[in-house]
Parts: sequence; structure tokens; C-alpha cells
Amino acid sequence: MFYNYLKIAFRNLVRNKVFTFINVLGLSLGVAASVLMLEYISFEKSVNQFHKNSASLYRILYKGKDGSTWGTVSPAFGPKMKTDLPEVKTYCRIAEGVAQGIVSNTEASPKSYRESSISYVDGNFFDLFTFNILEGVAKNLNQTNTVAISEQSAKRYFGKQKAVGKTIVLNNQFGKQFFTVVAVYKDFPNNSDFHYDMTFSLQTLANPANLNDNPWAALDKPNSMYIVTFLQTRGQINESLINQKITKILKQLRPDAEETLEIQPLQNLHLGASLSDRRVSSGSLSFVYLLGGITFLILIIAWFNYVNLSTAVALKRGKEVGVRKVIGASRGQLIIQFLGESALLNILGILLGFSLVEIAQPYFNQLIDKQLSINIFQENNFWIYGLLIVLIGTVASGAYTALGLSSFSPSQTLKGNFSQSSKGVALRKTLVVFQFTISIVLIVATLVVFRQLSFMQTKNLGMNISQKLVILGPEIGKDSSYKTRKNAFKNQIAQQTFVKDYTGSGSVPGKWYNYGDYGITSLNPKPGDEKKMYSIMGIDERYCQNFSLAFAAGRSFTAEVCAKGWDANNQVIINEKAAKELGFESPAKALNQKIIWQDKQCEILGVLKNYHHLSLRQPIDPVIFYPTQDIRYTTVTFTADNIQAKMDKLEALYKASFPDNPFDFFFADDNFNKQYKSELQFGNIFKSASLLAIFIACLGLFGLATFTAEARTKEIGIRKVLGASIGQIVGLLSKDFIKLVLLGIVIAMPVAYYLMNNWLQNFAYQAKLSWWIFVVADFGAVVLALLTVGYQAYKAAVINPVESLKTE
Repeated sequence: MFYNYLKIAFRNLVRNKVFTFINVLGLSLGVAASVLMLEYISFEKSVNQFHKNSASLYRILYKGKDGSTWGTVSPAFGPKMKTDLPEVKTYCRIAEGVAQGIVSNTEASPKSYRESSISYVDGNFFDLFTFNILEGVAKNLNQTNTVAISEQSAKRYFGKQKAVGKTIVLNNQFGKQFFTVVAVYKDFPNNSDFHYDMTFSLQTLANPANLNDNPWAALDKPNSMYIVTFLQTRGQINESLINQKITKILKQLRPDAEETLEIQPLQNLHLGASLSDRRVSSGSLSFVYLLGGITFLILIIAWFNYVNLSTAVALKRGKEVGVRKVIGASRGQLIIQFLGESALLNILGILLGFSLVEIAQPYFNQLIDKQLSINIFQENNFWIYGLLIVLIGTVASGAYTALGLSSFSPSQTLKGNFSQSSKGVALRKTLVVFQFTISIVLIVATLVVFRQLSFMQTKNLGMNISQKLVILGPEIGKDSSYKTRKNAFKNQIAQQTFVKDYTGSGSVPGKWYNYGDYGITSLNPKPGDEKKMYSIMGIDERYCQNFSLAFAAGRSFTAEVCAKGWDANNQVIINEKAAKELGFESPAKALNQKIIWQDKQCEILGVLKNYHHLSLRQPIDPVIFYPTQDIRYTTVTFTADNIQAKMDKLEALYKASFPDNPFDFFFADDNFNKQYKSELQFGNIFKSASLLAIFIACLGLFGLATFTAEARTKEIGIRKVLGASIGQIVGLLSKDFIKLVLLGIVIAMPVAYYLMNNWLQNFAYQAKLSWWIFVVADFGAVVLALLTVGYQAYKAAVINPVESLKTE
């Protein structure tokens, strides 16, 4: 019996080639897209979930009065909370941004590399977080001047030699310090928000002698907000109560603080709300939900095609059902047969879909900038939900068709009186409308995302970042001759004929400011002014002109002022936003006024017009610039020809002044645009999804047009005999489908506007949601539908009416 059902099902699929082709192709594309999307979702859901203590680990968040949230807090908070709160078992502090520098080994042939993926950590880091130790004892990180390094770093610095016990040298803002390797750990997995090649002992910074005149980094200072702190709790806790308690501790350490503290579960760290900290974490819970929704919608479109086409061919199957019922087939047997056909069709679609996954996987990985494969499903059980959705959809679409076909009356179908019910026709129309509604919404979303991305990349930033090479400053060899060599390097750059301009600074556009600070006010502050935070950045006398920053009032620093350094100066430059925050009515009225900062009065030398130092996702910060000859970043503007030769010359000059330092660089515009990486991925995924959705929907429309034309063959023949033109017949067959597409447009427009208007609210500066975006999407959908339906209508219209009517 089963074999007979299978044979009949196979024959029916072969007989109806167009029906089979459209459904298998649509299902396979839907399955392939779903598997790829589920890979991404599974990966995102698995990040940070492998830590054994994940359920009891919480990050401390710092919440400002304006609603902004920071993932960094004072290093003094962790010890205080362990002492005062019985719910806190222990804490672990991680200093990420302050560790970056140049690392060297002490071998006979030393190797030096600029390391950015490094941090200072407390000695219990590897106790709280589950990373595999391959060699040594990680607990020894509680001692000063110790370090644990990754397996990859061990090979890079020491080759095949045993790394534990070896010495490496870290040169960064805290000077030159020697560290003993106490452990080697397995490289952190991809599904971790931590990616450190080296973890240095934070206890090293507890010694004031190791701070290299950076008192802000002292571990007992309550005002320095540069440490990521995790708490490990004892058993179940009341998060709301803990938030109240840790905020109370904040008030004890900083009585004037109006901000609050709260805890964030480690399990929510990756997919939690976006924070304004510098943690490398691209996870977005809303994006994961969005991908899941797109996946489901694409599958729905494919299943709707099956239901639509199955009910459309019901006329062909009516007599078959009637005959089978007359010779004794029960309705249950017919249901099993039609379910078998549905299952066979879906199995073919799934098998082809997985084949397409293998082909598309490299391109998808490039699109999302991750190395994923089907093996990611082993990380968690999320794939079970995806499989369950596919099974439910398969059974539901097949069951509807089976129940409908098996309900035909044999007496009516065998007499030739069978016709499709109005309910069936209405259902097909509804499904077509829904398919095109989904497709049009996705098209609008794609256009809006790319328009916003283009807006951010092309908007006038208030500065010029083109043709600028940024050279990272030296860390090795900062001895008594360093100042002389630094000045010589800048003078040699100035002498190069291809150099248009140059500058040294503590930060560059697209990079975070040097730091943030509170307590800065005018001489006549308003209540609460001392609690406003300002971004702080060091620049030299050429910074403003090199980046084409315009002054609203005043002027830049002189070379003499910058040469003295901050301690010997009392002049600052501010931007318009800072002038407003300080209470000045206009930039002109702020000029030559004084502000109180760090217990001294500083004169405002100039007011810069606001410019976008960071991405357009966020508002412009109030910024205070102080004079320096720092060359943490040296920015060189040069002509665009023979770039490699010019870079080689700059490298030679750099190496001559700063031997043993690697020559590392980036282009300012490339670095700035990296901030929009997630938006670009977002847009590419939307583009792929919308193209796929509209293609599958058009496949279904093509199939429906084919069966409609076939069912009306004799009508078309009669109309042609009576004088109807080809154009009239094409219009007759197309108009009903175009009406459905237009109805889909009417429904899609308000939905798309609502969704994309909400998405744009995530950006401080937005592209206008213009009317033409909707017109382009609507026009594109109508044209595709016309081409799809019109092709089949034209084929039916040009058939010789003799061929259509000769069987009558």
C-alpha cells in the first residue's frame, strides 16, 4: 500500500512538471535561506553561554541621568561590593582599552608586535570564566607583573619553546614593564565576547610606581570610569534589590553622584541593549528577532505557493478523486495519498535546500563577516525550533491541500459539474496579497537601510578625512631622547614634498576621545553643572587645519603652547556643544572666558563648530581640547598618486626615529566608515532576503498564471475567434493578478512606514523617509508582477484558436 501511494505521488509530481518545479525551487530556496539564517541566530544565541558560572555572573552598568548606559565603572566598586554585600561572592575587573601597546619578547632575536586585543584582569579571571588552560597556573595572575597568553600568541612570540616562565615586555601608556608568563590558554572561541590574546595582571596597576604619571588609573580612585567589573553572586538574587544596594555604594564612594548602577546578567551581555561603551560586541537581540521573522516569512511565502498551486490544479485532480472514491477509496486513504505527495515534495525541497546551503555558505559568511557552518547547531538546541517550524509548516500546508482535494463529491466531479469553491479562490487571492505585502515591506526596508547608510557615509561631517594616513605612535624607547626624536620625526615629515599637512593628536575621528571627565564648569555655574560629562582630547597646533575644522569663534593653539604641555598651560578649545553645556549664550560670548577644570582656571582660546568625531548614530558630544604634542596618532595628508612609495618613505622616517617600533597605520576615512559595519551587514541581509522573497512570490504568481491560462484556454480561443486582440487577452488575464499586487501595496505601505520609521529612531541623524522610496518599491513590484503574469498571458494569447477549440 505504501509503495503504491509513493508511486502515485511520484507520477503525479512528474506529470505536473511546472507545479513540481515551482514548488521544489521555492521550497529549496526558502529552506536554504532558513538554514543560513538559523546558523546566524544559533551563533548569536550561543555567545557567552558556555561559561559554567554564567548563571551567577553579572556586569555592573553605569546609568547616567540622560539615560545613557556605560559598561565601565570605577575600579574601586568591585572590592567595596564584595565587602558590603553578602549576596556578592567575588568580583573580577577587566581593563580593556588602557592596555593596548607594543609587546616584545626578550629572546636573542626579539619580536615586537602592536597588540590591541589585550587587557588587564584580576587574578580570578580564569576561575570565573570558562577558558581552557593548556599550560601553567592561571591563578598566579594575582601576582604583579604576570601575564597569561593565548596559544596563538605563545607560538608567535616563542615558537615551539615552552612559554611558561618566559618574559615579555609591554610598552604602553604606563611605560615599559616586564611580565612573566604564568599560563597559556586555548584561543578564546568565536562565540565569546572576550577575545584577548594576552591578559596582564591588573594587580600591577595597584603599585603607583607602575602608573607612569597616570594617577587616574589608580585602582582605589572612585572617579575613574575605565574598568569593566563582573560580580559573582551567591545563589538566586533579587536584581532590583541588588541594583538599589550597589547604587547606595556608589553614593558612599561619590556623594555627589546622581547616576545609578545596575547589574546585567552575563547571559544577556551579547544580545542586550546597545551600550555606549567600547566593548567589541555586535550582538543585537532585535536583529536576531528580525532575522528569525524574515526566515519565517520567506518560508511562509514558499508554503503559500504550494497551497496556491495545489488548489489551482484542483480541477485537474477532481475527476481522479471522483474515480478513486467510486472504486472504494476512503477519504482517509486520499488524505494519506495527498499528504504523501506533500511530504515527497517537501523532502525534495529540503534536500535541494541543503545542497544550496553548501554552495551559498562561503558567500553568506563573507556577508556577515563570520565563519559559520551547519556544525553551529551543535552549540545549542535552537535548531530544534527551526526544524519544528519546518515540520509544522509542511504538515499544515499539505494537510490543507489534502483535506480540500479529498472532500470533492464524486457525483459532481464525474458529471463535469465540478468547480472550485469561492472559498478556495478567496484563499488564493488572500495568499497572493500576503506574499506581495511581505515582499514590498522587505523592498522598502532594503531601500531605507541603504539610504541611511549612504546618508551617514556622505553627510557633511564638518571635517575632511579623505587622503589622510594615520600612523600609530611609538611605545618603545620613550627615554630622555624621545622628545627630540619625536620633534625630528615631525620636522622630517614636513620636509616631504608630497605631504600637504600633518598633525599629532591623542585621538582621531572614528576613535574614542582620550577620556571623559566631570566637574568642569564656568566661573558662574548653575546647580548641577558640575555633574555634566565632557569628552576630553589632546591636539597639537595643526590638528584643526589638517582636518579642516572650522572655528565659530577664536583660533587654535600655537606651537609654543603645545610644546609646553598641559601642566604648564591654562588654555583650552571647546566645541559649540560644550559652550552650550557650559552656559554660554553663543560661541562669541564664550571666547576668552574661563572655566574651572581640575582645580585650575582655563581660558577658552577658541570655539570649534560642531563636527562628527564619531558615527551619526549618536549625538555630538561636548568636547574640550587641550594642547599637546602627543603623537599617539600622527595624521599625514598627502596627494593620491604613488601611495605605496610615499608610505615606504614615511615608514623609513618612522623607523629611523623610533627603532624597534612596528610601523602600523590606517586610513582615516576607512577607519571612520568601519563604524557602519553593522548597518552594511544589516542592509545586505535585507537586500538578499527581499530579492529572495520577491523571487519566490513571483514563482508562485507565474505558476498561478500558468494554470489560469490553461483553465481558460477555450475561453481565450472563443474570444480570439470573436475578434479579441492579443493585447486585450493579455490584459484580461493580467488584470486580476495586478489588482492583488496593488492591494498588497496598499497594505504594505503603512506597515513598512511604521517599521522603518521606528528603526530610524536608533540614529541621532537620519535620512528623510522620502515618498520616492515607496514609489520605487511599489513600481518595482508591479513591473515584476506584470512581467511574470504578462509572459504567461502572452503565451496563451498567441495560441492558434483552432488548437484551443478543436476538442469541442
